Amino acid sequence: MNFRFKSLPSILYALFIYGFLYFPIIILIVFSFNKSRLNAVWTGFTFEWYGKLMQNSDILAAAKNSLTVAFVSTIVATMIGTIAAVGMYRYHFRGKTALDGMLYLPIVIPEIVMGISLLAFFALANVPLGIMTLVIAHITFCIPFVVVIVRARLEGFDPSMEEAARDLGANEWHTFTKVTLPIIGPGIMAGALLSFTLSIDDVIISFFVAGPSSTTLPLKIFSMVKFGVSPEINALSTLMLLITLSIAVFAQLRLNK
Repeated sequence: MNFRFKSLPSILYALFIYGFLYFPIIILIVFSFNKSRLNAVWTGFTFEWYGKLMQNSDILAAAKNSLTVAFVSTIVATMIGTIAAVGMYRYHFRGKTALDGMLYLPIVIPEIVMGISLLAFFALANVPLGIMTLVIAHITFCIPFVVVIVRARLEGFDPSMEEAARDLGANEWHTFTKVTLPIIGPGIMAGALLSFTLSIDDVIISFFVAGPSSTTLPLKIFSMVKFGVSPEINALSTLMLLITLSIAVFAQLRLNK
């Protein structure tokens, strides 16, 4: 009885925190099926806004741009970040400490500073703003997150496993692909998922480096919200939540195999 009494405040605190985090999301999902355009009163159930969303060419074009940028930047950032993490873990060289510190700069500096600096760089290099500048910018701020996560996974790596593989006749490539890569695979997957989430969710940096014909979905939603939150935005947010959860569940199932 005493144990239950002591655990009651912890349970109530946990319920409050989870409610604070997820209750607004539940409201958003529910009102995406509301017949009324106003999000204040529930008038009935409908799929009308999902149908209108699929007919909105501007939103579909923005969604295509976001997915293209997110997938490309995730693949490139994951590859570069993994190679950098493995190289910095294995080898010691002059300037490693300074390089290690510089990797954290894109993580700790404000996004608006990074957005302005990337815009200035593209302007000096005479690179027209568009999908390419978006991809480069997203790769730039995603790489440090991949490096940090993969290096954290490598900290628990046993080097004797690689030595055993080489003693058995495996070359460097086979040792990396057959021994090292499967062990750090969960870290690589986590870094890729984080990169994808950061890329598809970015607003501030994309605002500075996107061209007039390369609007991403967050920028489109941001411009729509200025005129009021419509049920179409609720429907779009619900679909994005469903896609994100599906990717996360799929990745978790793959990691548990």
